Parts: sequence; C-alpha cells; structure tokens
Amino acid sequence: MLRELHCSFPVEVCLKNLDQNGGVLGRTIVNSLLKLLSDIKATKFGYFLAVTKLKSIGNGHRVESCLHFQVKFCCRTFIPVCGEVMIGIVKNITVHGVYLKSGPMNLVYLSARLMPNYHYVSVEHPIFLKDDLSKIEVNVVIRFRVFAVRWVEDVRKEFHVLATINGESLGPVSSTQELDGLDL
Repeated sequence: MLRELHCSFPVEVCLKNLDQNGGVLGRTIVNSLLKLLSDIKATKFGYFLAVTKLKSIGNGHRVESCLHFQVKFCCRTFIPVCGEVMIGIVKNITVHGVYLKSGPMNLVYLSARLMPNYHYVSVEHPIFLKDDLSKIEVNVVIRFRVFAVRWVEDVRKEFHVLATINGESLGPVSSTQELDGLDL
C-alpha cells in the first residue's frame, strides 16, 4: 500500500560542501536528505520511495565540521499489508519454499505449505511443479497475496513478508500476460 507521510529529519552538511560565499545551497541540503533516506531504506512506516514536497529547512547549527538542519518534508512510502495481492520474481527455491523479490522488498517468503497442489522437484535447478504441469522456478513471475507481515528492526531494518498463492488468480504469471509496466 502506498502512503503519504509528513516527516522531519535532521540533515548534516559538511562545511566543505558550502558554496563560494560560505552559504549552503538548498540543493545541497536536499541531496543530503535523499542520501540519508536511501541509507535508511525503510522504517516501520514503510519503504521510502520518493520525496514529494519539501516543506521547510530549519536554521543550521554547527557541530564540529558540519552544519545540521532540521528538514520537514512529505514523502511517499510503500508498506506491505495483509491481504494485498502483489507480484514478485522468484529468486531462490528450497525444499521448504520460494524466496521472491517484489518492489523494494528483497525477501518475500512463499512457504511450500501455502502453495496448494505444488510439489518440490529436486533436479539440477529445483522447481515446484503442479499436476497441470505449471511450474515455479527461478526468474518466474508470481502473483501472490500477502499472508503475514512483520517489521524487523535489526541491522537491515526491513519487513518480513509471508506470501500465499492459495486463491483465485494467484500463482505463476504466464509470459503472455501484461505486467502493467511494474518494475519488479
């Protein structure tokens, strides 16, 4: 689900990045904000996708060799929600399930228990095969439903998503179906 959030973050600009007159360019502050958000990647409010509006830049105060500014802005985030139908690409297959990448989420787990009528086949490149011979293998696009979501605040700070293909119109997407230009 996409969300629009109002945020306030402290942004640091090193003195060496000042313009020739000793001033701080707004562009420099915005670039520092974007770098900070790309390093953070996600919070419990979702994955940062874009800054949509810069609301204000506070007065800078010097701390050692840097200036610190409080920046208020609006941004768009993506947060996975239970029940939401999404699309992902299979990145890895194990006997217990499949790991998908979907948008900014690098780890979506589709358990073998949540793939009805699919059976693990151990070959050189393992697959899950269904009686009608549809198969799930690496690089196949899967339409799935978010079964469970958990925010994990460890070193990586990310959402752990459990997926299911139990339901109508879920499972491998044939190569003739459109993906509506989605970047997976």
